[in-house]
Amino acid sequence: MTILITGAAGFIGSNFVYHMLRAHSDLRLVALDKLTYAGNLDNFSALTDSERARFRVAKGDINDRPLVERLFGEENFTAVVNFAAETHVDRSIHEPEIFLTTNILGTHGLLRVCKDRWLAHGTWEEGRRFVQVSTDEVYGSLGPEGFFSETTPLDPHSPYSASKAAADMMVKAYHDTYGMPVLTTRCSNNYGPYQFPEKLIPLMIINALAHRELPVYGDGRQVRDWIHVDDHCRAIEMVLSGGTPGSVYNIGGGNERENVFIVGKLIDILSGMTGDAAICADLIRNVEDRPGHDRRYAIDAGKIESELGWKPEVRFEEGLERTIRWYLDNRAWTEKVISGEYTEFYEKNYKNR
Repeated sequence: MTILITGAAGFIGSNFVYHMLRAHSDLRLVALDKLTYAGNLDNFSALTDSERARFRVAKGDINDRPLVERLFGEENFTAVVNFAAETHVDRSIHEPEIFLTTNILGTHGLLRVCKDRWLAHGTWEEGRRFVQVSTDEVYGSLGPEGFFSETTPLDPHSPYSASKAAADMMVKAYHDTYGMPVLTTRCSNNYGPYQFPEKLIPLMIINALAHRELPVYGDGRQVRDWIHVDDHCRAIEMVLSGGTPGSVYNIGGGNERENVFIVGKLIDILSGMTGDAAICADLIRNVEDRPGHDRRYAIDAGKIESELGWKPEVRFEEGLERTIRWYLDNRAWTEKVISGEYTEFYEKNYKNR
């Protein structure tokens, strides 16, 4: 079995590569990644020689149809798992066009090639699957009560979430129109190793270690449901192997926390691990909230639990400590990714807030 994983050099994609290669000794994976600022080949540095023998990296854009078709011809993929996406809300506010190109047109390009390859004489080849990795942000914002379910109407509030919602609808259209065996996952906030430091948890870890200000949007009371990336990868694997084609599966960790709580917890753990008294609450700086900032997300993961038997296994406190330890032990990785383009965007986004 050979699987194409797009966006594999990113945070969740690279963790999924490790998970799948280590869980299935007979599996071959092909990673297609444009290697933009968030795609990093160093994310694969921990692969063993035997794992590398079943792993191929192809640099390229999912919008490059001849490239995708060539890879299909060379590898005869059984499945595609689409992680490829521009994902950072702040960046989507500054440059929305990039998100439309990658998230919508890129997803459609993959679907079109899959259809051309897998649909012969009106019949889909047996066992083929396309998994769209989406986000809970397509549902919009919740009030203080309730949870997102798979039937919650889509109500995106940022260019990022709007582009992901549009991509999800295109995936659904290919199922409804052509009968394509597609599945969509929508997950809550991930954390863990290899996460690019524009996101909350690695950003706060890196800034705190450097005694830089910790920028917190608005009052910091925004609520997110957090899940360790290992649990997310297990869920995607189960959807890939056992999910019902045409279905959406919500994935959540059951760990609702306010952003300001997360920052405080990170400070406590970091100061304890390092013995650095300068890592303290004095570093926190409340900055102007970003436009269209959703107040609360919370996931009802009952469907994937009842249908596929998945449940999160990593306790939040344990996962947070493991994540912090990884960043402490991999400072060379961090120093490499926070240079250049990252620094320019950081200054652009937080200056004058």
